Amino acid sequence: MASTDKPSDSEYRSTSTPAPAPVDYFQFDVILRFLLFAASVVAVVVIVTGNQTEFLPLPQPAKFRYSPAFVYFVAAFSVCGLYSIITTLASLFAINKPSLKTKLLLHFILWDALMLGITASATGTAGGIAYLGLKGNRHVVGWNKICHVYDKFCRHVGASIAVALFGSVVMVLLIWLSAHTIYRRVPK
Repeated sequence: MASTDKPSDSEYRSTSTPAPAPVDYFQFDVILRFLLFAASVVAVVVIVTGNQTEFLPLPQPAKFRYSPAFVYFVAAFSVCGLYSIITTLASLFAINKPSLKTKLLLHFILWDALMLGITASATGTAGGIAYLGLKGNRHVVGWNKICHVYDKFCRHVGASIAVALFGSVVMVLLIWLSAHTIYRRVPK
């Protein structure tokens, strides 16, 4: 005798839905670290190549090395470029060795925060000197503005500072990404 009962669909359904695969944020980390490298190199190259000589009564060159703020800027972003190469390689290595990821993330947060402090201070310092070159400060110390004379040099400095600000934003994103990845790994 055949049964007229039809099996319900619920008997064939799984009782638990499979958990979504965890997102590997190290791929985003590699991309952001490459962007940081690119921003660091561009910022250094643009400010270093911004030399300009104007013939006032005598030839007067404008070079980044004549300002300690700009020298600090070049040094800070050179170190940041080297740091981004090293950490990009470490991120690529961590993609292949998942057991090191959490420990590496803790180191990344610490060192990224340190590099953010250095690059942000260098950007602010160079930006302050660039602003003095653009606007001058005749009321307090009697400094004249110079960007109407050294326009090419000032454009290079301004572009370099803009790229450096982009690099600082990338550093903030890297810190946020590392912290978020560690937070996602903590059992709830």
